[in-house]
Amino acid sequence: MSVLAGELKWWQQEIVYQIYPRSFQDSDGDGVGDIRGIISRLDYLSKLGVGVLWLSPVYKSPQVDNGYDISDYCDIHEEYGTMADMDELIAQAAERGIRVIMDLVINHTSDQHPWFIESRDPASPKRDYYIWRDGREGGGNPNNWTSFFGEDCWFYDEKSGQYYLHLFAKGQPDLNYHNPAVLEEIKSIMRFWLDRGIAGFRCDVINIIFKDSLEDGRRRLILTGSEHYISRPGTHEILQKLRSEVLDNYDCFTVGETVFVTPKMGQDLCDPERRELDMIFSFEHMETDQFIVKWFKRRFHAGRFGKVIERWQQAVYWPAVYLENHDQPRSVSRFADDQLYWRESAKMLAVLLLTQRGTPFMFQGEEIGMTNFDFNSLEQLQDVESHNIDRLLRRFHVPAGIRWRMLKRTSRDNARTPVQWSREAGAGFTSGKPWLGINKNHNKINVAAQEQDEESVLNFYRCLIGLRKQREVLIAGDFKLIEAKRSRIVYERSLGHERMLIILSFSDKPQRISYRGDMIVSNYDRQTFDGKLSPYEAAILEIIM
Repeated sequence: MSVLAGELKWWQQEIVYQIYPRSFQDSDGDGVGDIRGIISRLDYLSKLGVGVLWLSPVYKSPQVDNGYDISDYCDIHEEYGTMADMDELIAQAAERGIRVIMDLVINHTSDQHPWFIESRDPASPKRDYYIWRDGREGGGNPNNWTSFFGEDCWFYDEKSGQYYLHLFAKGQPDLNYHNPAVLEEIKSIMRFWLDRGIAGFRCDVINIIFKDSLEDGRRRLILTGSEHYISRPGTHEILQKLRSEVLDNYDCFTVGETVFVTPKMGQDLCDPERRELDMIFSFEHMETDQFIVKWFKRRFHAGRFGKVIERWQQAVYWPAVYLENHDQPRSVSRFADDQLYWRESAKMLAVLLLTQRGTPFMFQGEEIGMTNFDFNSLEQLQDVESHNIDRLLRRFHVPAGIRWRMLKRTSRDNARTPVQWSREAGAGFTSGKPWLGINKNHNKINVAAQEQDEESVLNFYRCLIGLRKQREVLIAGDFKLIEAKRSRIVYERSLGHERMLIILSFSDKPQRISYRGDMIVSNYDRQTFDGKLSPYEAAILEIIM
């Protein structure tokens, strides 16, 4: 599904860099990253070549789920700074040609949000802002639904005498979009931030915001009841209203986090003709190394991975391309080799990320090849989801050793450890005690060391980003999968008379292939290609037509 190069919008030509503010850069020594810390690193981000910063939530929050539980959408969490700091970040980024987008978390609020506090009074006008229901006759939850965090998704509120719905943590009550007043509140919030100069939103779990029924769901291993809220017609109607009544009045874009979507569902959400979202994050490629749910892993298979990537490349108008984010383990630990072939693996994955059709989204630290954290006990994990899953597994009498292996490999905290800026204590992230542990390998994997190394992962990313900006075929060209095997993926990008072949090895063994072309980039820094692939090699070849 090609897009004509002349029709590209600015956000289709940029690289987006996700910042998890809590872990990016601490400016005041309290061990928590903050907005002034982000400002201090803008020159680094500019040199990297990114054009958009996506900030995970910096709103006022009790931090039950690290900011995804918002108590005030129009104020900044005190640990992160002030509204003046936020305004300065937007302005300073703009001076460097960088735009800022924010997380729009509108499926739920915090239970500390004034709306929810008011709604606990059954007589309040805000009562219908949330989903309150009586329990079953004879006792028990209003229905049999289960939550994303492995716990009940109904909580009984003594003050109200009813249960409220929360598809995530109990401190994150779901909003009720059957009440038109809720949507009006959301529109006001969006205008507030767009008027301050942000360039769009990453929309959190956006395809589940409308619940078309509260009937019992079909029982399943995970997310019983999800057929009543995943990508329902009501969600499409809401997104179309937000587009026509808010977003169309600004030069901005939206990317939606969408769970359990098929390619057809994904295209419906971001088809330009429907006027809903501009892009979506799908998860099917991130599910190729698991059975049913992410906690049950299976061996990574590059062929399976490549075929899913191709399916989405062909299915949606404009893909959002990513390998990492704040909810996923580090890609070099997950899809390649973070030990013997760490450097080669990190560079190979950079080629995969930056040569697909669509807008690439990088996650902080990905550009230096940060790995999964070297946790050794559950007590080191801060992630609410991980602790909930541990409790759930205990109820099923899963042995402690097995529980820990599952959590260590898959916990969201693997991506949330502080950015490794230097080898010093605190990794250049903080002069205090970091809120989450710092990987011991920061003495080798860090920005300062890679700045001095011409062959570093960081400088390889800079090179690739520069190449992508120079060669429109890598942005707007057609994508064609040539080969997807257990040990390698090969695909072609073409635009007019330009044709590039991308060859990626996912093996620690040498390989021989028949493809030939003029070498443009290799993560082994060689000038010609003879058909021999070294372990975890990536090659970009130009095919003369």
